[in-house]
Order: sequence, then structure tokens, then C-alpha cells
Amino acid sequence: MSHYDCIIIGSGIAALAVASQLCEKLNVLVLTKGAIRTSNSSLAQGGVAAAIRKDDHWTYHYEDTRYAGCFHNSHDAVELLVQKAQHEMEMLIEQGMNFDTNEQGELQYGMEGAHQKPRIIHAGGDATGKELINFYIQKVNEKVTMIEHVMVTDIAIDTNRAIGVWAKHRDDHDAVLYKGAHIVLATGGCGALFEVTSNSSIMTGDGLAMAYRAGARLIDLEFTQFHPTMLYVNGVCKGLVSEAVRGEGATLVDENGRPIMEGVHLLKDLAPRDIVARTMQFERLKGHHVYLNISSIQSFKSRFPTITNLCLREGIDLESGLIPVAPGMHFLMGGVETDLFGRTTVDRLYAVGEVACTGVHGANRLASNSLLEGIVFGRQLASIIENGTLDRKNSTLIQSGATRFALPSKKEIQSIMTTYVGIERTETGLKHALSFFEQFVSEPTFFTNNVNVFTKKEVEIVNMLTIGWLMTKSALKRTESRGGHFRCDYPTENEVWRQQRISFSRREQIGVR
Repeated sequence: MSHYDCIIIGSGIAALAVASQLCEKLNVLVLTKGAIRTSNSSLAQGGVAAAIRKDDHWTYHYEDTRYAGCFHNSHDAVELLVQKAQHEMEMLIEQGMNFDTNEQGELQYGMEGAHQKPRIIHAGGDATGKELINFYIQKVNEKVTMIEHVMVTDIAIDTNRAIGVWAKHRDDHDAVLYKGAHIVLATGGCGALFEVTSNSSIMTGDGLAMAYRAGARLIDLEFTQFHPTMLYVNGVCKGLVSEAVRGEGATLVDENGRPIMEGVHLLKDLAPRDIVARTMQFERLKGHHVYLNISSIQSFKSRFPTITNLCLREGIDLESGLIPVAPGMHFLMGGVETDLFGRTTVDRLYAVGEVACTGVHGANRLASNSLLEGIVFGRQLASIIENGTLDRKNSTLIQSGATRFALPSKKEIQSIMTTYVGIERTETGLKHALSFFEQFVSEPTFFTNNVNVFTKKEVEIVNMLTIGWLMTKSALKRTESRGGHFRCDYPTENEVWRQQRISFSRREQIGVR
């Protein structure tokens, strides 16, 4: 058993932003399920949104974030994000981060959906996430303890206070307890609950499920963003095609060359993601194929080298000017409820990045606000920890009783979520999904069981069941269409949007299941 000042679970942009600020003063441990350089953040292509140009202003960025979020956003969270954006980017540049510039050495700005202005700064063309992760790893290298390919299975709790984490290095070994004065969840989202996703296959909602078992409150889980343009080859998702491609002038067309966004929205192909994804889904259900027409983009291969290599690897002829695409689960706007400093409803347990919900994204995230969120709120969280107390509880923790019970396969869960809790939802479909999940979560010890009795793959399934159940319940409760939550039986988005948030915590649900 080891003791640390701060334990960070995850290795994406939010995790590394926290670690980079704490590593000079504190003893920091980073535990990550995969490899350090293969987080969801490293897959981010578009860039970072920041109102830096002379003809731009943070108030425009604020308006765009609120509009994309269907005004479900937290005013304070959005204001904090957009006001700090320029300062954070300038600090990164001063520290040596190389964003793309023109021949005059000026930052290049991309345009993406629902933005009024070109304000997306990028690196490596379309490899911004990868470049940022490499930059942060250099900052924290040898200053923090990093352990790869270890799965954190649960949060150790003593009297509503997080005091450590249980982790499995290999399936055939017992879980190890790491104790820490502060525990940070930076585990990303839950895209792997769906059949088609831009996320890494290990994004099974682990941090969300662990927080729920620990007694933390989760919020707004019904708001799931489907990215319109996943490379789609022979019925299989092969990777993300950045929204920046449409920002450079690409259009969505069917097999006959008909622009499918004509007459749908004033911004056409740069409409908010939920609107574009639903339009594509509608066309696909009518039997049409959907393509990105890139023929108008000059120097496509040099501007988008990552996407070019992805397409060539999958046998796509870019000279044809058409890239086959389909929507896929991309981002969860809800998550573990936190304040503006990452504090959850459990003492000394924090959440940051996609696993957290500050309310900054509302019902639908604005393009290229995710990397920015990780950086801004990562520093916010770090400031609380570095100025706080490092006292530890000398608890003797004994793992609770363990019971094995039958679990479905990942594919069964993914099929249910994609069919009934996907881009479009109905009461009938959601109730069918809920019935499926309640076969398992109704097990008396499901939420109190010692999950370490299971293998790592089985713990993933337990987590997927937990979050699938909560997302379905949330989607049933919100009887309106709003942003990433579209109810076919309540399709009108011109209703007066309710401002209440739908939250769940395990303690509140006891006796209700």
C-alpha cells in the first residue's frame, strides 16, 4: 500500500493539466487504464477554441457556447471557460507549445460548427490532441509517478471522504490499494457503450460508475453528443473526420451529390452537431449514403495529414473528393457533478474533463471546447489541491463481501444503447432498454458488491451496466427534445426549455431501484 498527496486516474488533457501544476510541490501518482499517449485527448483533431483574434471577443465565444448548449449551460462555468481561454493559450505558447502559424508567424485559426468566428487554433494540422499530450508529458516527465495499463476498479471511501483507490494490474492478481490525500477522476467519457464511437474502446464509463458507487451525484447523463462525421467503411467506424474539414468548406452530400444540409439550418454544414447528426441519421434511415465532399478544399493532404493517412489506410480514394461518413457517439455533456474547482459531493474526490459536469457544455458541447475545458478546469482543480490540506485518514480498509453474478456481453449492452438510447429516442424504446438493464442492476448487491471479485473485463461490463441504466433513466425523465437528447415523441425544440437538472446519486436511489 502506497501513500500519495494526489492520485489522478486517467492520462488525458485534464489529467495532465492537473499533474503539471501539482508536480513541482506534491507527490503525484497517475494511474491510467491504457498507455499514457493513447487517451481520447490524443485523438482530438480539430484544436482549441479561444477568442484571440482582434475581431473576436470572449463574449462571442460565450454566446456560441450557450447557443450550442441550448441554453442549458451554467452561466458561471461558461464565462470562466471563455474568459480564461486566451490567457491559457498564451501561457502554453510561452512554455513552448507549438501551434500552427502562417508564413508571418501568426497563429492560424480554423472555423468549426456553431462558431461565429474562426477561433480554433491547432497543431500538427489535425493532430492537436496528440501534440498537446506530448507537450504535457514532457512537462511532467520524471516529476510524477505514472503507471500504465492498470485499471482502477473502485474508490476507497471512509465516512463520505475519498482516501484512496483500488486498482488491478492483472486479472489474476488481487486489487492493490493506493492511498491518497486527494483523488482526481479524469477518466473521460463512455463512448464504448455504443456500437459506433470516436472514443477509445476502453472508454467504458469507469470513472462515472466508480463515482456513483462512492456516493457522488451524477447529472445530465441524457445529453450525449454524436459526432456527425466518423469515417464509415463497410459498415464499420474507422475513426474521426474532424469538424474542421467542414470548417474549411467541405459539404455533406448523398450518393447523388445532393447537399443534405440545404434548407435544414441557416449555418448549413456548420450547424450544431446534434442537428447535423440527426439530419444524417434521417438520410441514412431513408436508405441514402452520406459523404463529405472535400473537392473544394485546396491542399487537403497537407492541412489534414492525420485524416489523409486514415483514409488511405482504409482504401478511400481522396481524388474522388468523397469521404464516406456516419454519426458516432463522441462526447458526454453530463457526468459527475462538480463546482468550478472540480469538487464533487464526496469530500476529497474531484472530477475534471469529460467525466465531470460543471454545466459548461449544457445540452450539447460546442466544437473544440473539450481540450480547452481540460486545460482551464484542470488548473482550477489543481489550485484547490495545492492550497489545501494534505492530512490523511489512518483508516484500515477491508474490502466488502464479494458475490459473482451473471453479466451480459459488451456487444449486448452496445446494441441496446445504440438502438434505444442513441441519436433518437422514444418512451417505448427507453422503457425496453430500462427493462434490459434492470435485469442486472436489480441484483441486491449490484451497487455494494466488491467489484474486485471480477476480472478487469467484467468490471468494465459492471460499469457499462451502471451507466447505461442511469443514462436510460435520465433520458426517460426528460420529456423534451434538447441538444444531444432527442425524443421522437417530444420532437418540438421550440418549447420553453426547462432549467432543472436531472441528477442521480447512489444514496438517493437506495430503495428506489
